[in-house]
Amino acid sequence: MPSEKQNIWIHLADTKAMPLSIDREAEETYREAEKLVNTLWERWMNRFSDSSTSHEVLARVAFQFARLYLETYQDNKNVNDYLTEFEQQLDEIVLKID
Repeated sequence: MPSEKQNIWIHLADTKAMPLSIDREAEETYREAEKLVNTLWERWMNRFSDSSTSHEVLARVAFQFARLYLETYQDNKNVNDYLTEFEQQLDEIVLKID
């Protein structure tokens, strides 16, 4: 059964609000992401207020989240590779016992 969709508005930094159509059960994730971006943007706007525009700070925030995403992706890939190798070794051990 397909998920029920709902329309929400996301407000990021001082940009124009964005309408999104999302699965109803995903709203909490979207709202948390919105909050994280805005919190970091506000903190960095205060920190870099003398040297950066709002859009430059938002670009820094986007870069930070992209970097964190890639680091997490690589960490997950490494864990998956390790578990795959471990499973193969375990299979070999179990097959030798039979």
